[in-house]
Amino acid sequence: MELSIFNILDILGTIAFAISGALAAMDRRLDLFGIFIVAFVTASGGGTLRDILIGDTPVNWMQNTIYIYLIGVVTVLAIIFRNKINYLKKSLFLFDTIGLGVFTITGVEIGVRSGLDPIISIALGAMTGTFGGVLRDILCNEIPVIFRKEIYATACIVGGLVFVIMHSLGAKLDVIYVTTALIIIGIRLVVVKYHISLPYYYISEKP
Repeated sequence: MELSIFNILDILGTIAFAISGALAAMDRRLDLFGIFIVAFVTASGGGTLRDILIGDTPVNWMQNTIYIYLIGVVTVLAIIFRNKINYLKKSLFLFDTIGLGVFTITGVEIGVRSGLDPIISIALGAMTGTFGGVLRDILCNEIPVIFRKEIYATACIVGGLVFVIMHSLGAKLDVIYVTTALIIIGIRLVVVKYHISLPYYYISEKP
């Protein structure tokens, strides 16, 4: 597999989400098989959905088995060094945020390469970035972050918008990648630190 900047980002996102999935599974006290499954689904879920939507099959991890081995090695290392990772919740958030930023970029980039409409490319990036986390949370019996009031997918949409604007202006891909990733990661860090959230609504109980 050629190691272009795009592929490097894809590998980094895979590593980040594999660790995120493994940490979430261990936090829920799943067995060894469960840890591997959650790590794999978290790392590959977004990319799998992306590839299916654009008709690129077999999906990426089936064509490049290096991803399977990579996820396996990363999961083993996460298990071995689980006690070395301080503040489990903060570590989970950090790796989830990195994966979110990087995978959003790869999704938008593939949409742009495929000649899709900018809005569709942004949506593809958001789905690539969030779907692995959605599957992780469902398997761990939690309400997915994307469906809570916490700003999550919105960060992907903002980053994707910046990506397509910079791309249309002819900016260098390296600059676009770095800028977009920093924006998405920065938004997530700020909204969590200052407890910024979208409004939510519910049906009140009858008196």
